[in-house]
Amino acid sequence: MTKQGNKSNSTSTIWGGRFSGNQDDLMVAVNASIDFDQRLYEQDIAGSEAHARMLAAQGIINSADAETILSGLSTIRDEIRNGEFTFSHALEDIHMNIEARLKTLIGDAAGRLHTARSRNDQVATDLRLWVRQQCDDIDGALADLQHALMAQAEQHADTLMPGYTHMQTAQPVTFGHHLMAYVEMIGRDRGRFADARRRLNVSPLGAAALAGTSFPIDRHMTASALGFDAPMANSMDAVSARDFAMEYLAAAAIAATHLSRLAEEIVFWSSDRFGFIQLSDAFSTGSSIMPQKRNPDAAELVRAKPGRITGAFITLLTVIKGLPMTYGKDMQEDKEPVFDASDHLGLAIAVMEGMIRDMTVNSSAMRSALDAGYATATDLADWIVLELGLPFRDAHHITGQVVALAEKKQLRLDQLTVDDLQSVHSGLNADCLKSLDPLASVESRNSFGGTAPQQVRDAIAAARKRFS
Repeated sequence: MTKQGNKSNSTSTIWGGRFSGNQDDLMVAVNASIDFDQRLYEQDIAGSEAHARMLAAQGIINSADAETILSGLSTIRDEIRNGEFTFSHALEDIHMNIEARLKTLIGDAAGRLHTARSRNDQVATDLRLWVRQQCDDIDGALADLQHALMAQAEQHADTLMPGYTHMQTAQPVTFGHHLMAYVEMIGRDRGRFADARRRLNVSPLGAAALAGTSFPIDRHMTASALGFDAPMANSMDAVSARDFAMEYLAAAAIAATHLSRLAEEIVFWSSDRFGFIQLSDAFSTGSSIMPQKRNPDAAELVRAKPGRITGAFITLLTVIKGLPMTYGKDMQEDKEPVFDASDHLGLAIAVMEGMIRDMTVNSSAMRSALDAGYATATDLADWIVLELGLPFRDAHHITGQVVALAEKKQLRLDQLTVDDLQSVHSGLNADCLKSLDPLASVESRNSFGGTAPQQVRDAIAAARKRFS
């Protein structure tokens, strides 16, 4: 552990003109962000390139210096990509590490790059660029997951299984219909990332420390060069806003929650009690003591990810909640939760796609579970309403009596005889037995968005167009 009173050998060259004493090692440790914000190097260099070109175009620096700066930045980018760059804690962050190296490479011209900007607008630009790329990457990964789900759904558009409420058998559905529910949920996740991307796509660059600059800069030029829709309209907001990162993390937390719900079902489905699916060795583990075990660890780990990702969201909310305008060093704490959540969400999506493509479906186990759960009781109630003209509440009561009788006799509903049915109500006849067939039940749910196999196939075709 670093102890108070140990002094670093030098004062920062960034702001050392104001200070004469050396920093405590603890100050260096708490102040430096280079261990994590080095991930922003591509964005930082891109922002610097756009800024240099704009300064030259506006006549703020000469074209020769601009070309020298651009050449040096290109060299630094290659050095970092190739693992040849040495990062320094003393230089605090990615911006100053790059600037210091640039000065070593090209001399005094490097100092002209920081004209008309601050680290405040620089880091805000870097993080927006990074989050924007993450929105695009996650959208692509979620699209791949949707297509994996649709491929399985297409194969099992007519595979019968129990649908559940309260984890109790409710009504017959198809496995394809069940999977398509997640396709829709993930589609909304993609929409949230798209919305976040649209709102974040404005440029802070040129806001400088907080008040703008007296130099005749062209913020629209740099915004366009970096792919932003426009520069941010208020310089104070530009350097202080982190709601774009919060919105991104909120979308990430919701997406992770949806993945967790699906992961929970995979854990259920692959268990001995259900046996609905099996994961191959590729997405399973064994036990250190019980040789018969096949554990769905991949699904369990995906199930756990919302804890970490939602935690990142709460972390950033808590950091930002009490900050006055404009920039505070507290904002240095915005990057680690964003990076961490992104890493774990990306991994969770990839693992989930792998499990969906990998799983083998046991349709007979699904059908056995369906037959055991009186899933067609609602169909009988509907038949009583339609054929006997009774109010639904009366039909519900009669059907409940039929189910009780089946339980007593330890029979499926479709195994009851006409005599059994008429012992409950005289209006029940042989025709109502047809309503107790799970396949007939599923095929009758032919309303838009229903579980009928044709509706499922139509939904898959439509989803492939919507979620290209």
